[in-house]
Amino acid sequence: MGHELRRPEGDLLRDGICELRVSLQGVQFRILYFFHRAIAAVVSHGLVKERVIPSRDIDRAVVRKRRFEADPSGHTFEEV
Repeated sequence: MGHELRRPEGDLLRDGICELRVSLQGVQFRILYFFHRAIAAVVSHGLVKERVIPSRDIDRAVVRKRRFEADPSGHTFEEV
């Protein structure tokens, strides 16, 4: 569903950072990501679900997003 994914599976947090909610063996995880053109770039993974995502985790994701946007090819894995 890309940009259209909303609660309860995901949500748009702020500054272009989105979250994806995943359940594995009864444990709720959150994955933070953003879209860059046709790429969904993961900037944080494995956050155990709390009532709210700590601001420091979102801030860290925003910094990582900016680094990626400054040099997409330097932060993209391509299988050889």
